[in-house]
Amino acid sequence: MHDQQTLEQAFAQFNAVSGQLIDAYNQLQGQVNVLNAQLDEANNELRRQLSNNAALAERLGMLLEALPAGVIELLADGRVQTENSAAEAMLGASVRGRPWPEVLAGFQPTDIDNTFLLPRCGEQPARRITLQYQDLPELGGQIVLLHDVTHLHQLSSELAQQQKLASMGSMAASLAHQLRTPLATAMLYTANLRQPSLGEVERERFIDKSLARLKALEGLIQNMLSFVRGQVCELELLDVAGLLEEVRAVVQPHYAARAVRLDCDFALGEPVRVAGDRKALAGILVNLLENALHFSAEDQCVGLSARLEDGAVRLCVVDEGPGLGDELLERVFEPFFTTRSGGTGLGLAIVKKVVEELHGSVRAGNREGGGACFEVRLPLA
Repeated sequence: MHDQQTLEQAFAQFNAVSGQLIDAYNQLQGQVNVLNAQLDEANNELRRQLSNNAALAERLGMLLEALPAGVIELLADGRVQTENSAAEAMLGASVRGRPWPEVLAGFQPTDIDNTFLLPRCGEQPARRITLQYQDLPELGGQIVLLHDVTHLHQLSSELAQQQKLASMGSMAASLAHQLRTPLATAMLYTANLRQPSLGEVERERFIDKSLARLKALEGLIQNMLSFVRGQVCELELLDVAGLLEEVRAVVQPHYAARAVRLDCDFALGEPVRVAGDRKALAGILVNLLENALHFSAEDQCVGLSARLEDGAVRLCVVDEGPGLGDELLERVFEPFFTTRSGGTGLGLAIVKKVVEELHGSVRAGNREGGGACFEVRLPLA
């Protein structure tokens, strides 16, 4: 009897465990079905993404092939991984698999940053290309963009040539106008010398006026030659303070005659030397001081100063005149542009040319309190 009860209890426990296992199996089967459904959905999503990526890759590939610019992809070690047709056409051959520095060694640098000249290759003419780089941080490589700017360079050269011809035409017209006035005046005075009733005093007066006009004509031609050929002949080491004293001595009588003060401030503190042509440098400083004198009234002051700044000497000529308008500031160094009656318009143009020949710079501006300021910077010897 006891054994029968034990057996019945065992069967009851077995049935209970079996029921639990069946329930657990059913739950597991349900979870498997859910997971299978989720997996099918994920696989379908991956297939859709793969299809979309393939379509996107195809469109990008077609776009790269259609681009007029060359596109090259570089690996992290600098080798060319891919290239489009435009890049292959620009380079004349495929460079896939080659180290990019090796390819770049065949380019000839130009005077423009990131612009190179590709030599003539077979029937392909020489080309100018620009290079632009874009890093790929995740891959460690780079994208190189190649732009063919050959035609743009040709257009720029033609435009520069046209502008040069236009400038030469304008210069020739201005020069003809400048030459015509003194020449016509000299011819008029000379024609009066043929009058038989002309007295000796009047004859002398006409001769003096003719010579004055011819000298003005000679000065204009000399200024033109100086502008075209430049005035810098032989370079020598010049003491700046001594040069400025010479210039002051030259212009001081003219300032005294006009009752205009000349204030000189040469705070150099030590002997300062520049490499230049004494006559040319003295000429441009006299030119600036005479120009300032022309626009100054009685009892006004013109300043001439010299300072050391960043390895260069800065020379300034300032006045208390009317100053420079916006148009004047843009054209003040332009040849044959002048607002002075009887002026040639070459003085400041010669100043700019001489300073640039000496590797310096010149700048025009206005003072805060009124008047003009001309600043010349020359590198120290």
